[in-house]
Amino acid sequence: MGNEQRGRVRVETSAKRVRAYFGGDLVADTTSPHLVWEIPHYPAYYLPLSAVRAELKPTGETKHSPSRGEGVLHDVVTAGGTAEGAALTYPDSPIEELRDLVRFEFSAMDEWLEEDEPIYVHPRDPYKRVDVLGSSRHVRVALDGVTLAASTQPRILFETSLPPRYYLPLSDVRFDLLRPSDTQTHCPYKGTATYWSVEVNGKVHEDLVWIYRSPLPESQKIGGMACFFSERVDLYVDGELQAKPKTPWS
Repeated sequence: MGNEQRGRVRVETSAKRVRAYFGGDLVADTTSPHLVWEIPHYPAYYLPLSAVRAELKPTGETKHSPSRGEGVLHDVVTAGGTAEGAALTYPDSPIEELRDLVRFEFSAMDEWLEEDEPIYVHPRDPYKRVDVLGSSRHVRVALDGVTLAASTQPRILFETSLPPRYYLPLSDVRFDLLRPSDTQTHCPYKGTATYWSVEVNGKVHEDLVWIYRSPLPESQKIGGMACFFSERVDLYVDGELQAKPKTPWS
């Protein structure tokens, strides 16, 4: 990607109230956060400097962006502690909207709220949608010729820019082939997933199956159901073998 393309950073103002906390203290509170698409996949929150309640202490370091210009790194200092290098400002950015804003490293904060509800991983993209639909389609999952699951009561999750995901009742999954995993992942739309590996013909396939046991409200319909990476198994829908999608999990 050339500098000209990278310079086209999308900036939008949101109507949500956004708060960030660190060390038990309020870091920022605003009703005019900005969504900035630094990368294509999801936005980051940039908050007005006037909304900051913590001390921003310059570290003396800078971080250059071809699109946003020269960034100034700050420690975030509250009564409860210091988040080192967790804030970034662009006082002389070629993108005028960014000059009076600050970007807090999402994972460095203890808690983020949109209105009065916590958010996880990164801000939700307002142009991304998740639909979960009950279905009577026959879904069969196989690997190396062995059937791992078969169901006529899947719930299909359609998420913008991702392949459909087929969530199956646990009673339709071969638990004798599953092996517990310590892996967890987090999704801002669905919540926290835990995983199983699968052992077939003496070979263990790591983290092939996941489950959201307590999903976020908008994804409640997949709670307690298992989903297989269709990138790494043979997935049959109504008897037809599906092409393996190309995704970061392929």
